[in-house]
Amino acid sequence: MPEVTVYAPGYPTWAELASPDVHASKRFYTELFGWYVYTLAGDLDDYSIFTLGGVQGPEVAGMQPLADDSMEPTWTCYFRTDDIPATLDTVRAMGGHELSEPTDLANLGRMAHCADPEGADFALWTPHDFEGAGVMDEPSAMCWMELASRDPEGARRFYGEVFGWTAVDRSYFTPGYTNWKVGEWSVAGMVPLGEWWPAQFEPHWIPYFWVSDCDAIAARAAELGAVIHIPPTDIKPGRIAVMTDPCGARLAVLTPAAGSRLTLRPHG
Repeated sequence: MPEVTVYAPGYPTWAELASPDVHASKRFYTELFGWYVYTLAGDLDDYSIFTLGGVQGPEVAGMQPLADDSMEPTWTCYFRTDDIPATLDTVRAMGGHELSEPTDLANLGRMAHCADPEGADFALWTPHDFEGAGVMDEPSAMCWMELASRDPEGARRFYGEVFGWTAVDRSYFTPGYTNWKVGEWSVAGMVPLGEWWPAQFEPHWIPYFWVSDCDAIAARAAELGAVIHIPPTDIKPGRIAVMTDPCGARLAVLTPAAGSRLTLRPHG
């Protein structure tokens, strides 16, 4: 039997794309990362799962159509909690917002959408039969989650209370980078939203995906219709590029530096 990952409270568990054109998104991500995609049957028949290695491969990420045309395409980062109502109480008490009521997704788990005080949205997840991504920290899989914030000190207070994260200063590609940790495990990062980012970018969460050749993937993404906002750039953990996919959802890719060890995924 494959190892089952158990995501503790505060850990990232899943990334989900909301797309205005699921067929275009399927083409882009299957061609860019070599993912396979299938659609769930039953109550969630509009929900798609991206996997590595075919229908039996480990789950990488999810996708659903946008609820309405007024919403923007986005990747949503999910974080584990064992008590969604209590976590939502903390979100509200710290100045954040509840964007959707807690909802059961068939037998998979229970979720709720939130936003921090700056409006960066994220999701809460309590699993039933589905813990989260079946693979992380491997080529073509998610390897990091990062917040871009205009108020880093406020974000440190907010997420410290909501998830119990400890903020650690790092110097990666910009001064003031934050590495959030649960115990000794790194779970997410935060970059000040400044000169590195396009002026129209609002505070947001973004997933990073591991690739073997950042330059080649960025070039291929552009060929497939993506807009490259930060071209391939060296930072201490590796080489990164930040883009919006052909439908407008933000994501990043990373080729780890030699000898670096990404530790987003906890092992149960």
